[in-house]
Amino acid sequence: MTLRSRLWFEPRDLNGMLHRGWLRAQGHTTSDFDGRPVIGIANSWSEATPCNAHLRRVAEHVKRGVWQAGGFPLEFPTMSLSENLMKPTTMLFRNLMAMEVEESIRGMPFDAVVLLSGCDKTTAAMLMGAASADVPAIMVTGGPMLRGIRGTRDLAGATAVWEISAEQRIGTVDAAEMLDLESCIARSDGHCGVMGTASTLAAIAEALGLTLPGNAAIPAPDSRRLVLAESSGRTAVALALSGVRPSHILTREAFENAIAVDMAIGGSTNAIIHMLALARRIGIPLDLADFDRISTTTPLIANLRPSGEYQMEDFYYAGGIPAVIAQLLPNLHGSAMTVNGQSIDENNRGAAILDARVIRDIQNPLAQEGGTVILGGNLCPGGAVIKRSAASPGLLHHRGRAVVFRDKHDLMARIDDPELEVDADSVLVQQMGGPIGGPGMPEWGMLPIPEKLIRAGVRDMVRISDARMSGTSFGTCVLHVSPESAIGGPLALVQDGDEIELDVNGRSLELCVSDAELTARRTAWIAPPPAFTRGYGRLYLDRVMQANEGADLDFLAGGPGRDLDPYRPTSH
Repeated sequence: MTLRSRLWFEPRDLNGMLHRGWLRAQGHTTSDFDGRPVIGIANSWSEATPCNAHLRRVAEHVKRGVWQAGGFPLEFPTMSLSENLMKPTTMLFRNLMAMEVEESIRGMPFDAVVLLSGCDKTTAAMLMGAASADVPAIMVTGGPMLRGIRGTRDLAGATAVWEISAEQRIGTVDAAEMLDLESCIARSDGHCGVMGTASTLAAIAEALGLTLPGNAAIPAPDSRRLVLAESSGRTAVALALSGVRPSHILTREAFENAIAVDMAIGGSTNAIIHMLALARRIGIPLDLADFDRISTTTPLIANLRPSGEYQMEDFYYAGGIPAVIAQLLPNLHGSAMTVNGQSIDENNRGAAILDARVIRDIQNPLAQEGGTVILGGNLCPGGAVIKRSAASPGLLHHRGRAVVFRDKHDLMARIDDPELEVDADSVLVQQMGGPIGGPGMPEWGMLPIPEKLIRAGVRDMVRISDARMSGTSFGTCVLHVSPESAIGGPLALVQDGDEIELDVNGRSLELCVSDAELTARRTAWIAPPPAFTRGYGRLYLDRVMQANEGADLDFLAGGPGRDLDPYRPTSH
């Protein structure tokens, strides 16, 4: 096949001279890139993104593999989205980063790309951008950090933060202990060390076939991650020569495999939004019903926090995603192809469970169904999600009176008010947390328990919002309510004292208010003013889709974009 890069570097005319000559300014010779596959290394490294701060070293090992296989590596930077530092939320900028990745790939002379990601939205954005560009691609994630430990106490990184914060609010953890805990929760390179969103998306990338086997769980400081990075560089050259593109790998069958793996590992609810967006980018029909259907036939077999007991470091030693896939193979599309040219069956058949405490045999699961459930009902006609594996069993069927917060600011102002009319049976409802209302659909869905209830021993309540929840979070939290409150969805009409019934097994979320009353409230409802009037924020508000459609920009769905005109590469 004809390499894309030849159209930049092969012509012996003015354009060709300019393309070759300016690369020679870096000390390259023509033989470095003239005739070799050119491999772009998209690096989301950033010191402002702690999860990705080690990716420079990973990139050097990818380059080594590219050179070994006869390719020419060119590393380039991308936007980097720091989940814990970037405000108001990285989800607001996922689509922007995906657009940048897409156009960087399409506009440059790359025959294949290696995507280096870590923090959750960097992985989602890179997958979306690469799918839209549809140039051969392989992903290498940065890996989870080492397990969080303080003395003999298992802190579980970001999940521990949520647990500790409740104790801090009632004064059982003092300032000195907080500082000590702070030094223990993130003690190495890598993303969150539990089955949060970053770990989930790495697992999904592996299950989709876009990484080498075993990529998802190797701890970031482990030298085996660098060995895998080197192997991925060699694989990228093979992809360039074969012409296998994301659209060849991201089939309907691949997405069904990835959903099954997501359910088996108790993956983050955020994965649903990202997979919906990715499927739309590549033109694959996928909706919430597919997730619920596969969840009902996929057992939960990974005992990982926040749903279970262990962390990602333990998961790797127990066999990682290959062991999970091997257990699920009878229910997967085993012939689905992957970036190394082998099928998902060939890559994972025979992978052993090395620690049955962490990964269960499919005949002895933690639960008979997957970790996530899709809800319907008059409060969420477009759907909603709940991570059943991280919820309290006693709240999975619950009816209670609503305590409503207009937005995050209202919540923070009143949640600890001693006069707040709330009890353990109440249902906390937060509005204005969706794609438009947030804006950007922030991770606000794990609403805090009122302080007076924490003091009374309450540690979980039914909580409902159109926002997202960190994959490291837990509790009986109904999320992604669609359509969202900011556009007049039913969530906008809920008032204090309304009764709400949640029935997880029945897949139902009902607002127990008459249709006539809801019609009257809808007539009186007034839309909030837009959060942005210019720039990317305005573009986002004008074109973002709802959560049940992936919260992507509508004009980016429908299939990969057209490649650059191969006979007219952009001149200098």
